[in-house]
Amino acid sequence: MKNLTVYSKDINKQPSVPMQVLVRKEIAAHIRSWRFIILILLIILTFGASLYISSMGLKDAVSNMRDPDQSFLYLKLLTTTDNSIPPFHVFLNFLAPLLGIALGFDAVNAEYNNGTLTRLLAQPIYRDNLLFAKFLAPLVVVGTLFIALVLMMIGGGLLGTGVRIEPQELLRILGFTLMSVLYVAFWLSLSILLSIRFRQPATSALTAIGIWLFFTVFFPILVNLAIRPFLPNPNYISEQEYIGYNELILNLLRISPSQLYTDATTTLLMPSVRSLGPITMEQMVGAIPSPLSFRESFLMVWPQISGLTAAMMVCFAWSYYIFMRREIRS
Repeated sequence: MKNLTVYSKDINKQPSVPMQVLVRKEIAAHIRSWRFIILILLIILTFGASLYISSMGLKDAVSNMRDPDQSFLYLKLLTTTDNSIPPFHVFLNFLAPLLGIALGFDAVNAEYNNGTLTRLLAQPIYRDNLLFAKFLAPLVVVGTLFIALVLMMIGGGLLGTGVRIEPQELLRILGFTLMSVLYVAFWLSLSILLSIRFRQPATSALTAIGIWLFFTVFFPILVNLAIRPFLPNPNYISEQEYIGYNELILNLLRISPSQLYTDATTTLLMPSVRSLGPITMEQMVGAIPSPLSFRESFLMVWPQISGLTAAMMVCFAWSYYIFMRREIRS
């Protein structure tokens, strides 16, 4: 009777064990893959180049008395540039989708084409465990990478300047890191969805890259072309109507995930940003150019965070629905 009791306890603990094994397996596979190593090197090189350029111009940026963000030294390391190369958060807007697509475009269809999917699911594991592992393992790797880069930046700043980091700066940098991981998670969930939908990895990769190029390059052009015929002459409309049209264009552009990420990271890394849209002259009267608190900036970008989270959850739920109904033995 005692042995049966111990065995039943082991059975109750069993569902968590396959999940851990699958996550460790996926992490090891990603770390050893050449495409992941190449993308990691690209991100590290861009981070190092951006950090070097920002540190070179940091003295002039901090000495600028007109800049309300001059006291935020570590935020300047991520945003200051001499216009030779973009700052790191702009680089990451370009590289993060590629990282998410590269980690997920063959997550499921490669297992199917290699014949390992049926062998995996023949083990005492559930389908949702496999799908969750395909999604969680790349996020663990990406989150570890971004946190390591941030810690290197903070450590280098402490050694180079001797200035301690303020709590507001630390919160904003952590918020930027979590926002970047969330941005990668959206493209990862989209690429996993395409890897379930299409049997060939090349098809899913090209489709994901096409979606990324559409929202990054062509979508703003299409919005401007579609809105331009309906825009009235600014000389014959009031200021309120003109601001309303600009807000309409911005809201349409925020359908793009890259625009949501740009708005969120710019607000988190630049405390002087007080609005994400056009404002009237009456609203600017009496405004003091002072930085916002982290709470106020976070509340300002909460719609962007919610939008990216909702888009990620929709893509993952759709892929979960397709994968659970897919016949894998054929």
